[in-house]
Amino acid sequence: MTNEIPASTSRDILIIGAGELGMPVLRNVARRARVVESASVSVLLRPSAVESTATDKQRDIAEIRNLGVTIVQGDLVRNSVDELAAIFADYDTVIGCTGITAGLETPMKVAQAALQAKLPRYFPWQFGVDFDVIGRGSPQDIFDSQLDVRDLLRSQNDTEWVIISTGMFMNYLFEPGSGMVDLPNNTVNALGSLDTAVTVTTPEDIGVLTAHILFAEPRIRNEIVYLAGDTITYRKLAETLEAVLQRPFETVEWTVPLLQDQLANDPDNMTRKYRAVFAQGRGVAWAKEDTFNSRHSIPVTSLPEWIKDNIAA
Repeated sequence: MTNEIPASTSRDILIIGAGELGMPVLRNVARRARVVESASVSVLLRPSAVESTATDKQRDIAEIRNLGVTIVQGDLVRNSVDELAAIFADYDTVIGCTGITAGLETPMKVAQAALQAKLPRYFPWQFGVDFDVIGRGSPQDIFDSQLDVRDLLRSQNDTEWVIISTGMFMNYLFEPGSGMVDLPNNTVNALGSLDTAVTVTTPEDIGVLTAHILFAEPRIRNEIVYLAGDTITYRKLAETLEAVLQRPFETVEWTVPLLQDQLANDPDNMTRKYRAVFAQGRGVAWAKEDTFNSRHSIPVTSLPEWIKDNIAA
């Protein structure tokens, strides 16, 4: 298989990971690929994930096979850059969906492998905030490594890149570990202030929109594409919860100094790093009307809809 690819579309596609985001991306890319001539979709998984006896893992593996997706075994941490490049060389497009669990060095390692493989098109794991606007030296050190990846991709012309900025996963607002919405105590803890804004998108919508972006004509290349299910302030979040759930919510402001002090006392705490960044309010929110989904009239799940379907139901 060569790395020569017609300019019209991606055909030999490898998706890295099948977790919270990887599965929605796999489902939607596989469905769209069925109507693209000679298109195929594969997924890179760790051997331990493929061989796992856990019920949820077995369910995902069965779904992947039912989608007609080929499973390729590899490990972003254990495999060298050369080994990853050898895997990538069989594809014209690689989409990273692994998240940050693989460590600080992995985003750069995978990007280097993509370039070494002379990959025609690469979608790095950058599904999240706008690292350029946040800048270097933020409380979340992994963001600096993501900026390193952007610098590397922008420094060359052989591999096209597409970055998809999604904001926070919408469900993360409501996870107990995030601390933002305390449902048992009917409280919204605002990161920064009640008027700090955040963009949120569901993983399911990101999967749909990634497939649209992947196969879009004219071809999207060397561009940051913004998505949004909703962009809201924490004040609006509390008001929406009250309206949909029909009960009052208390609001508490977790100020930037407070969150920075908490992080200083526990500097390796990943959640506190994220809270401190989001509280600053830079690069974590953008206008929904300016997004890819809005411009192309692609329906997405709004915050009130998500609350109604997942909490009020």
